[in-house]
Amino acid sequence: MRVLVTGGAGYIGSHACKALAAAGHEPIVYDNFIGGQRWAVRYGPLEEGDVADPGRLAEVMAKVKPEAVMHFAALISVGQSVEEPELYYRTNVAGAVNVLAAVRAAGVPRLVFSSTGTVHGEPPRLPITEDMPLAPVSPYGRSKVMVELMLQDCAAATDLSGAVLRYFNAAGADPDGELGEAHDPETHLIPLLLAAARDGAPFTINGDDYATPDGTCIRDYIHVSDLAHAHVLALDALAGRTGVRAWNLGVGRGLSVKEIIVAAREVTGMPIEVRMGPRRPGDPPELYADPSRARSELGFQPVHSDVRTIVETAWRWLIDPPAHARPAG
Repeated sequence: MRVLVTGGAGYIGSHACKALAAAGHEPIVYDNFIGGQRWAVRYGPLEEGDVADPGRLAEVMAKVKPEAVMHFAALISVGQSVEEPELYYRTNVAGAVNVLAAVRAAGVPRLVFSSTGTVHGEPPRLPITEDMPLAPVSPYGRSKVMVELMLQDCAAATDLSGAVLRYFNAAGADPDGELGEAHDPETHLIPLLLAAARDGAPFTINGDDYATPDGTCIRDYIHVSDLAHAHVLALDALAGRTGVRAWNLGVGRGLSVKEIIVAAREVTGMPIEVRMGPRRPGDPPELYADPSRARSELGFQPVHSDVRTIVETAWRWLIDPPAHARPAG
């Protein structure tokens, strides 16, 4: 299939494009390069544009005639969303309105939406299942819930088949070394921690007074290549289906910040000085998934998501990126 991938030059979107190409599909990247990287467009053609521009979306839909859309384009920082909520609603929600309108106008039958486990906020129990209440505690999480609801309404009004993929903490880098994480500014734990190891700088833990065994946040870390493969499985699962189905994408167990630090010290051989800082606004203490629905319905089975592989691939990417991803000069 021809698959239009909004945000396809971003961290997860680019890995999904590689997985799509490996499965025989043609990924067509649609990106404005505010957060994405031009060097990450390697597996199919590029159509430059912004989801805020409905005219450009319609033009690209008419040109490439996609048979499916994967919608990644969004802002992703919980902390920033607390400080600038209107920016998140304008980008994530209004942008998704434009994508859904373009999908409907073009008659595209399948859409895979990049959602998040944070839609559940501070869940009543763990692990998190797909049928738990949606009760996000940040504007970022609320923006994703809004898009999920819009997708359901649009699917009910048409024959659209939709997949909502609620993933937990994407981490690591392409095992082949072609792709990796390159956010600017970086907000994710593992690349920040590894950058501190590389630079011999101290690393700050954002809060050590949570109600967890060691006081630090616990998250479900899933390797980005496993996550990308799940998008291909979800795309295949939409064949012959109408309506919207949600799937959790995680490994089903959590690791604390301090446990990740131990793994990073082992992989890098660096001592990594640690300092304690305040909590980040909007961070729940503990989140991890029950991935059994994705396992049974999609055949999803992570193969790269042990903590050692996640940290090793991220470390290799950081210290020895491929030539195409290195800054000029």
